[in-house]
Amino acid sequence: MDLFSKEPDYASLSYEEVVKIAQKCEKCPLSKGRTKVVFGTGPVPCDLMLIGEAPGADEDAQGEPFVGRAGQLLTQILASVDIKRPGDIYIANTVKCRPPENRAPLSSEQEACWPYLEAQIYTFVKPKIILLAGSPAVKAVLKTEEPITKIRGSWQKLPGSEITVMPIFHPAYLLRNPSKEKGKPKWLTWQDMKEVKGALDYHKKLKELVKEPED
Repeated sequence: MDLFSKEPDYASLSYEEVVKIAQKCEKCPLSKGRTKVVFGTGPVPCDLMLIGEAPGADEDAQGEPFVGRAGQLLTQILASVDIKRPGDIYIANTVKCRPPENRAPLSSEQEACWPYLEAQIYTFVKPKIILLAGSPAVKAVLKTEEPITKIRGSWQKLPGSEITVMPIFHPAYLLRNPSKEKGKPKWLTWQDMKEVKGALDYHKKLKELVKEPED
């Protein structure tokens, strides 16, 4: 950590301590309009993590990510490949507070919130696989301007790490594009999630092999 940085060393703190700091955060203007900080939910650590762009109205009211209509669809998408919320996945956003009128978060807001997300990824959740839901999450985490339509469904690496990343369409986008026809966004997401499930099962099998006692 930079000796002269005012940012706390989150790696030296417990998960609960970082949550408490985030709940009082005023590092960007989004703090002025929030009802609740939406830090994240799910097991810590966890092999699978999903990062969305920002809380919406329902999330701001409840203090949990993906609880509105898009969240309900996300739950169905995950369940279709036997991934259950909250036990099988940790979910967070690039920013912890709701942007006004549900606009996309600004890069300055994402940068202000990055130390929290960085701690979630590297210190607490330590995922094997990260799902990035939507363009704002892809841009913030992968540091790329590639459109989501071009890189969704393709395996990436989190910059500077060995963590595998899969960009997917945001559930809110799927609500606006409900067709399940082959080649449409919902059908493509189904293909992506089957691949993610396969990779997750592979990591699970590796863990089991490591744990098996020698004869």
